Order: sequence, then C-alpha cells, then structure tokens
Amino acid sequence: MADQAALTELDAISWSADSGFPSVTGLRSGIFFTTENPPEDHLVAEFDGHVVGYIRLKPPTRLPENAHVIQVQGFAVHPAARRNGAGASLLGAAERQLRERGVRKLSLRVLSTNQGAIRLYERQGFTREGALLGEFWINGRYVDDVMMAKQL
Repeated sequence: MADQAALTELDAISWSADSGFPSVTGLRSGIFFTTENPPEDHLVAEFDGHVVGYIRLKPPTRLPENAHVIQVQGFAVHPAARRNGAGASLLGAAERQLRERGVRKLSLRVLSTNQGAIRLYERQGFTREGALLGEFWINGRYVDDVMMAKQL
C-alpha cells in the first residue's frame, strides 16, 4: 500500500497509444490498488528507493480447469528505466514466484504496436500463440491484440 502514489504516477506516465488505450489513460482515479486489483496481485521494481515498474498477475478465469495459468494483466516500466533490466527482472521474479506456486503457464496480451514490449517478452522466452486481428481501433488505425505465453 505504501507504493500506491508512486504506482499511480508510474501508470500515468508509462502508457501511450502504442502500448495502451487512449480512452482509459486519462481516466485514472488516483487509486492504483482496488478490490479487483489488490496489492498481493502485484510485484514492484525499485531502483535507488524509487518505484520504476510493476507487474500485475491474475488468473485469466475463475475456472478450476484453468487454475494452472496466470496472466499478466498489467505491466509497466518507467520510461527512464526502460532497457536497464527492470522489465526482465519483474518477469523473472514473477516466473520464480509462480513456479513455486505450481503454476504451469504465464500468458499475456500485448498490442501489436507495442514492439518494445514484444521484443522484451520474446527475449524472456515468450512465444506468440495467436492474434486477434484488427481487434482495436486506436488513433485512426486497427491494431492487433497479440497473445503470448511462456510454459513454466
């Protein structure tokens, strides 16, 4: 909870039309943690005492048949901290924690326009499992929703 203000600020400066949805970017309430997204669903990266990133990990469904899968449902790294290992560290920490819990698969969805994130995920061993072509209309163009995953 002590990181809430820093995470709210990080969320506000981390997202762009290439990485997120302009329709919700400006609607942030100033409250990062909610009942649907409690602190325990997050890992936070710090550098020199400053929050530089987070990853939100949640089950993709409530079905027991899907309990072996966890999905990244939020991932951000401060623009000034990118390409310095914060994102890779968050993904690595998530994988270690999830393996210890017996999770078998880590999945995520990423906009096709977010090439930096896609390259990071591929370097970390994620593979493309599919895409929803033209799933979103963002800034005057159709954008694919790419599904990626890593077996743990």
